[in-house]
Amino acid sequence: MTIHVSTFKAPKGTYDLIPPVSATYLAVREAIAAPVRKAGYGYVETPGFEDVNLFARGVGESTDIVTKEMYAFETKGGDRLALRPEGTASVLRAALEANLHKQGNLPVKLWYSGSYYRYERPQKGRYRHFSQVGAEAIGAEDPALDAELIILADEAYRSLGLRNFRILLNSLGDKECRPVYREALQAFLRGLDLDEDTLRRAEINPLRVLDDKREAVQKQLTGAPLLRDYLCDACKAYHEEVRALITAAGVVFEDDAKLVRGLDYYTRTTFEFVHDGLGSQSAVGGGGRYDGLSEMIGGPALPSVGWALGVDRTVLALEAEGVELDIPAATSVFAVALGEEARRLLFGKITELRRAGIAADFSFGGKGLKGAMKDANRSGARFAVVAGERDLAEGVVQLKDMESGEQEAVAVDALVDAVRAKLA
Repeated sequence: MTIHVSTFKAPKGTYDLIPPVSATYLAVREAIAAPVRKAGYGYVETPGFEDVNLFARGVGESTDIVTKEMYAFETKGGDRLALRPEGTASVLRAALEANLHKQGNLPVKLWYSGSYYRYERPQKGRYRHFSQVGAEAIGAEDPALDAELIILADEAYRSLGLRNFRILLNSLGDKECRPVYREALQAFLRGLDLDEDTLRRAEINPLRVLDDKREAVQKQLTGAPLLRDYLCDACKAYHEEVRALITAAGVVFEDDAKLVRGLDYYTRTTFEFVHDGLGSQSAVGGGGRYDGLSEMIGGPALPSVGWALGVDRTVLALEAEGVELDIPAATSVFAVALGEEARRLLFGKITELRRAGIAADFSFGGKGLKGAMKDANRSGARFAVVAGERDLAEGVVQLKDMESGEQEAVAVDALVDAVRAKLA
């Protein structure tokens, strides 16, 4: 016997989403998107690749994403492009290009869903191709917007049944107070025993060193100056208002003075959603305010705030908590035809059921009764419609309840109404 094995496999660090698992991913995406859609965010979709400089400028030259993880390439026409490693810069670029900020209705509220790419060492919860749902509010400096986005993400996670996640919150200051802190932190870091790469990073963006996950670095950071001690009065007041609004909404959070996000564009509010059931890759999502990003990529001053939540990480969090989503069966009715005449008739009835809004499938491939009923069972359908020559002679089909096993004859012309009544 010849065994055929496909020559090709999914690239290292990637995965295929296939049924039935893919249904969980779809449900997670929809659950994350539902609260933002209700809050006035419109859908945006951007290309999977962009000009490499969009990310180099926006995400930051010193970030691991740009220096080590970006898939960059040159096209036949000589353009330097990169697969998008994150969503915010692309969404802001699209909004600027379409002049959405000039239409008089700020903030521009957008949400998106898509795949992102980073050349990372593959491990559970960290892939080279991953999926995120994100939301961005562009063009307004208002602590209520920061609070709104945190509340909406919290609502999304809770709607999925997640309970063991934590919200970490911090302020990164702004262009007034951060330079003072930056100098203090650089002075501290220069006195540590750090490798050349880390010292170079400290000179470009010292906050990135605080985000270093290596234990040898973290140990030396004890006693490092904290940004909260350097915030100007305006940033302090802004942060207190964000905290007050979240608290009033009943959303629990933890102040984390060492929290810095891995992208250079964040200012003021920064937050992360972590789940302790995921081991080292504990972040399931995060975001913050990025008031200077528009100017970094050649646009006008547009203070903005947003987040991205990882679909893959959220699925892992659900597994860690043992939460099983209530996903309805893809098929409600499965038709089993015995004989050519029954096959033609039932195929027509399946089309009628679908047009009536009822999910229906058919036993393809001319299988016998036993094999076809196995297909009906596997489909998860609530009802099977079975018909043979004798049934057709009597003008009926057999409608079988797959849960109870009960079966009744239903007139062919009354099938759609009978199924609709039973599913109601």
